[in-house]
Amino acid sequence: MSAPAEPTRATSAASVPAVPVVADPVDPPTSAAVVDLLGLVAYGELVAFDRMAADARLAPDLARRAVLSEMAAVEITNYRRLADRLTELGVAPGEAMSPFVPALQSYHDSTEPKDWLEALTKAYVGDGIADDFFREMAVFLAEPDRQLVLDVLHDSRYDEFAGQEIRLAIAADPKVANRLSMWARRLVGEGLSQAVRMAAERMTLTGLIARGFDDQAGVQVLFKRITAAHTIRMSAVGLNN
Repeated sequence: MSAPAEPTRATSAASVPAVPVVADPVDPPTSAAVVDLLGLVAYGELVAFDRMAADARLAPDLARRAVLSEMAAVEITNYRRLADRLTELGVAPGEAMSPFVPALQSYHDSTEPKDWLEALTKAYVGDGIADDFFREMAVFLAEPDRQLVLDVLHDSRYDEFAGQEIRLAIAADPKVANRLSMWARRLVGEGLSQAVRMAAERMTLTGLIARGFDDQAGVQVLFKRITAAHTIRMSAVGLNN
C-alpha cells in the first residue's frame, strides 16, 4: 500500500456548506437543553478519542497510524473544552454525559470495525453525519455555546484523509466498494436506531430540535438536508447508498 497523502485543509468534494449562522435566538433554548446537547457532544468526543486510539492499531503502517493518533489527540482536546464549559454552567461533565452512554455505547459495540478500511469508513460516514446534525443544532444556541459546538466539529482535513484512503483502496480493488457500501449502510442503520432511542429518552434534547422549526415539516427538511449531505459524501469516495 502506498504512503498516505498528507492531510490538507482543502475542502473535499464531499464537504457540505456550513449552515448560515443566525442572530441569537429571540427565545433561547432552556439551560437543560443546552446542557443535554453539550453533554452529548462531549461524550461523543470522549468516545471518539477511545475509538480512534484503538483503530490506529489497525493501520497498515506507522504513517497512517500516526495520522489517526493525531485525530484522537484532537478529540480529547475538544472534549476538554466541552467539559470546561459544562463546569462553567454548574454541571459536572460526567453528569451531563451519563444519559447518552447507553445509546452511544450500544452503537459502537454493534459497529466494531474489523480492519483499517472499516475503521476509516466509520469515521468518515458516522462522524460526518454526527457533525452535520450538530452543525444544524448549533444554529439554535446562543453564544458562546454556538461557536463552541461549531469549533469542535471534525476538521475537514481528516475527512479528506479518510476519503482518499477509501478511494485508493477501491481503485486498487473495485470489489472493496461493495463491502464498504454495505458497512456504511449498517453504520447509518445502527446510528438511526440509537438516535430514535435517545430522542425518546431525552425530551429536552428533542425539544431543542422542535423549537428550531415551526412544524413537523421543518424537522423533515432538516433530515432531508442531512440525508442529502450523506449521499454526497458517499458518492465522493465511490460508495453507494
